Amino acid sequence: MATAAGQPRTLADTTEEFRAFWAERHLATLTTIRPDGTPHVVPVGVTLDLDTGTARIITSANSRKARNVAEAGTLPVAICQVDGRRWSTLEGQARVRTGAESVAEGVRRYAERYREPRENPERVVIEIAVQRILGSV
Repeated sequence: MATAAGQPRTLADTTEEFRAFWAERHLATLTTIRPDGTPHVVPVGVTLDLDTGTARIITSANSRKARNVAEAGTLPVAICQVDGRRWSTLEGQARVRTGAESVAEGVRRYAERYREPRENPERVVIEIAVQRILGSV
């Protein structure tokens, strides 16, 4: 939800309703930009760490979304979660993390919100530093 002045919110402005919405089990869409400048939108499981302002998506290193981010170094992205009339979009800068500790943290958080993911030796984590929030919650 935008503030009274119409400006998007930050994580410092979140409500209990917002926090609950991002803890519930929902899928979201991730929008990245392909090298040719066109949008790439895919469904993802995503977790949000309110303490650090980090959203995480686990995926294979060779997925188009991971390649879009990795090829750019850092990439502005949007994650949108919808449930009926409730919705929330997180915008921020994404980076691909390949280190064992970062990937393990992404897997741990994914398992808490969704379920234990299948084994994937090519797994990476896309970490998004959330800068702006839009939405109805």
